[in-house]
Amino acid sequence: MTSKKETSDAPFNIPIFTPENRTRLENFYENYKKQITYVLGAIVVVLVGIYVFKNLIVKKKEAEAQNMIFTAQNYFAKDSFELALNGKEESFYGFLDIIDEYKFTKTGRLARYYAGICYMRIGDYEEALRHLKKYHTSSKLLKPISIGIIGDAYSELEEYQKAAKYYLKAAKSVKNKLTSPLYYSKAALVFEELGKDKKAMHIYELIKEDFPESQEAINADKYIGRVKARLGE
Repeated sequence: MTSKKETSDAPFNIPIFTPENRTRLENFYENYKKQITYVLGAIVVVLVGIYVFKNLIVKKKEAEAQNMIFTAQNYFAKDSFELALNGKEESFYGFLDIIDEYKFTKTGRLARYYAGICYMRIGDYEEALRHLKKYHTSSKLLKPISIGIIGDAYSELEEYQKAAKYYLKAAKSVKNKLTSPLYYSKAALVFEELGKDKKAMHIYELIKEDFPESQEAINADKYIGRVKARLGE
């Protein structure tokens, strides 16, 4: 009679590379070695292609893009947003040109952020949203700001529910003393606009508790008083 221990250990006693299995593997390879060789060759080609693309083509494009974006950034700093955005034919690239030609580079992705800001400044909020939603970064400074500007665009379009969503997302994305209280405060103001005074008051109180040294915390008591007056408290 088989013991319980022998029964429970049985699956681990099965030899994998028995002579029979080895023969089967050898036969399988002999029958399909041409197909196997093609598949392995294709994998090598793909891996080499990825390596060449990332380490040769993209690096070269990155260097070019960094040179190209410099003039557009200068115009951006001077508030010449149309020129920064569109560039000047046969003179210098604008952010849109850099997005088109260098989209796979870090600089090309950064150009999306700049383009979004430019569209915000010239009042084209739909285009601002289109670019900013495609911009992704791990930068602890630019990440919350880029998300928060999406909230600003929705605010300008009077889509306040969406604005509040992105302000809260921006505030929580990277918790710090600069951007978090700023975007929490913007979210609270939007909730006031939506008539959601209790939500607004909760956020003002959160700002006071979590970011007591911020300018937004200094202003919070005034806003809390305004909300309480509406609530009859």
